Amino acid sequence: MPKQVIFEKKNVLVAGGAGFIGSHLCDELVKTCKVICVDNFSSGSESNIDHLLSNPDFVFINHDISKPLNWSALPELKKFKLEFQGLQEIYNLACPMSPRRFLENRVATLAANSLGVINLLDLALASKAKFMQFSSSVVYGPRQVGAADRKVSENELGLVDQLSSRSCYDEGKRFAETLVVNYHEVFGLDTKIIRLFRVYGPRMELNDDQMIPDFINNALDGKDLVIFGDDRFSSSFCYVDDAIDAAVKLMGSKEAGPINIGSDVDVNFTDLAMMIIRATNSDSRIVYKDERLFMSELVLPDIRLARENLGWMPVVTLENGLNKTIFALQAQKRLRGFQA
Repeated sequence: MPKQVIFEKKNVLVAGGAGFIGSHLCDELVKTCKVICVDNFSSGSESNIDHLLSNPDFVFINHDISKPLNWSALPELKKFKLEFQGLQEIYNLACPMSPRRFLENRVATLAANSLGVINLLDLALASKAKFMQFSSSVVYGPRQVGAADRKVSENELGLVDQLSSRSCYDEGKRFAETLVVNYHEVFGLDTKIIRLFRVYGPRMELNDDQMIPDFINNALDGKDLVIFGDDRFSSSFCYVDDAIDAAVKLMGSKEAGPINIGSDVDVNFTDLAMMIIRATNSDSRIVYKDERLFMSELVLPDIRLARENLGWMPVVTLENGLNKTIFALQAQKRLRGFQA
């Protein structure tokens, strides 16, 4: 059991908290908790958490989780009284996630998914904290030919090439899950595994080879929208607020997971590109190029377990989510003076 909460709010740690999804999680948690955000900006950004830095219930620590750290000795955390209250929850999203820098980050990705996860699990053990590992649909492997509409459930085994150039991420996520399950079984640690499928929304990095922000960025600039695949290429898309809602529900439940979180609606990328062109009043064209390493066609989730055990399902429509994302990325471009 977690340590008794002595003061009025829980202490929670979010590793990877300056990233796209992590920063949205910090936004939600800081409403009711004291949040320690840990990130080394390998793919996160200080701009994602700037608005939180003045909040007395939020602290940022610049640190690589694959390296050990004496948390109790950090002066920034004195106000959270860790020596008395400890930590109640740890959320681990820390992992390099830049498709553009994917190849150069391979060793760092492996370290985050092994040494980093071990360091945080040991911290959870010492603090008697709940631990949530953010995993990914990549553990199931790529979508198989002829199985476009098939949805995968949590008990299905994945098919991953452990020697491929992208295996550092796919196998890394699988190994991280193995670590989490074994810490639960061997030490009795209260653990959760959430498997996210494609998530999109505000704060995705521009010009980073991620399809939705690149589509929006190019449409706003009147440039070609590039699909790395053919006109059959498709995926599902879950708005970030829905993903955060699922994570909070999972942490507060008795469910351990793994549990699939994402949209179970398949969306053709050409249709997606057309939606963005219309929403931005752009005259951009759609062009097709060879598939890239980090842009494989992923499986669709079976989300029955999330519906039945968490009372969760995605509620933000693709149209509404895209409109919110377009508005945010327009502001981001203006703020940064972004030039593609």
